[in-house]
This record gives sequence, C-alpha cells and structure tokens, in this order.
Amino acid sequence: MATTFQPATGLLAGLDLLAIEIGDTIAHVRLNRPAKRNAINDTLVLQLQTALLNLPPEAKAVVLSGAGDHFCAGLDLSELSERSVAEGVLHSRMWHQVMDSIQFGRVPVVAVLHGAVVGGGLEIASACHIRVAEASAYYGLPEGQRGIFVGGGGSARVPRLVGVHCMTDMMLTGAVIDAQEGWQRGFSRYLVADGAGFAKACELATKIASNAPLSNFAVMQALPRIADLSQPDGLFLESLMAAIAQGDDAAKERVRAFLDKRAGKVEKQA
Repeated sequence: MATTFQPATGLLAGLDLLAIEIGDTIAHVRLNRPAKRNAINDTLVLQLQTALLNLPPEAKAVVLSGAGDHFCAGLDLSELSERSVAEGVLHSRMWHQVMDSIQFGRVPVVAVLHGAVVGGGLEIASACHIRVAEASAYYGLPEGQRGIFVGGGGSARVPRLVGVHCMTDMMLTGAVIDAQEGWQRGFSRYLVADGAGFAKACELATKIASNAPLSNFAVMQALPRIADLSQPDGLFLESLMAAIAQGDDAAKERVRAFLDKRAGKVEKQA
C-alpha cells in the first residue's frame, strides 16, 4: 500500500531549502533548490543535518530526493568564498559532521538519484545507506577541473562504492558515468525507469522501517566500522553487537514468530 505523506510541522517546516513530508513510518526529505539544480550551500547542508537530527519519533526510515530535474549538482560555486587553510579545514570538517549525521544517524536513509549526482551531491548520496537510481542519473566529480578537492567525505566514501581507480579517473579526467554504468560499478544498488525511483525508495524504506530498530541500528553503526577493523577486532565487535541485538525483546519475539511459522521464510524474489 502506498505511503500517504503530510507536510512536516514545527521546526522541520521552517527549513526553507528542504521540503519535508512525514508518512506513517517514513520521512521524505527533498532538497528544494530546483532552480539551482539543488546545488549545495552551507545553509542547505546545515538544514539537512537539522532535519535528520529532529525527525519525529514515528519516522523509522528516510527517503532523500531532489526537487526538479536533478538530485544535486554539487557545490554552489557562486557562494564559494575564499578561505584560509585553517578556515578550509574547519569548513570541510563541518561537512563531515553533516555526512556523518546521514550515515550514522538515527534511521537508515534511502536516496533517490536522478539527473545530476555531481560533486557534493555524490558525497551526500554516498553517505546514504541505499541508493535507487533512475535512468536519467549521471555521476561526476569535477573538483579536479575546478582546482579544488572533495571536502565532504567523498574521498573516504566513494572509493568504498566504486574503487579508488574509478574515483581517480573521474577526478583527473572529468569522466561522467551514466546510470547504467553507475549501477554496474556500484554507485546504486537499484536502477529503475525515470519517474519510478520514489516509489521504489518508499517500498524499500517501508521494509526497512518494519525491522527491529536495534537491528537497523547495528547495521548502520556497527557494520561499516567492522569493515574498517582488522579481522580479529571486527569479529569481536560482531560478537558484542550480535549479543546485544539478540537480547532485545523485539528480536526475541521475531525469532519466536519464525519458529511458530508466523513469519515468512527467505525466498527468491521474482
């Protein structure tokens, strides 16, 4: 059944560069600068952090999309100011905090990618947990041609999706990758027709929202950290997280439901 969304109220309604709607268990957060191809300035990126930190308690997952013809065309260079080295480091670290609020926030985030997913827009997308690309999506990292370098976490996250070699090529040559190649390389887990991304993302977010909250938390918080640890350290952290998750009352009830044949088995999807 399709999710019915209502406009957000209170603090979330006052974030003018975002359009936020709340469904039963899903929040829809939309970048809302279509005339600028949703290019990012500091106000927008900080509003995104504010939104994710102040979701209503009923929101168990987020769908993140972009208004208009593009997800996000990257940094708004018209608002780029000259900074000292120290100021540049602090500015980049501010962006890192925002991206961490996506990747390591309270609930999983499913991104809907269409049109330009470029520069800072790709950094936002790479911080999300699942990416659904429409056929119109294309990916670029033009920082090398602008005389700058990624500063919003792209060098740490994008290679984990597509490899250092692919990101190196994109930054050195300005190569642009279309939706089909992006899906093959790993920029997105799902590839759908134009206009079908939001429905697919809502379908996935609804499934995610139905999981035990502690299981979702473990996947979001522990899994990426385990991947960065040595195998012995990762296995120890896995044991701790597994014990915590299975000790939760919601997990115990779900296991009982499976044993009592009240829950479905894993089956191949059509």
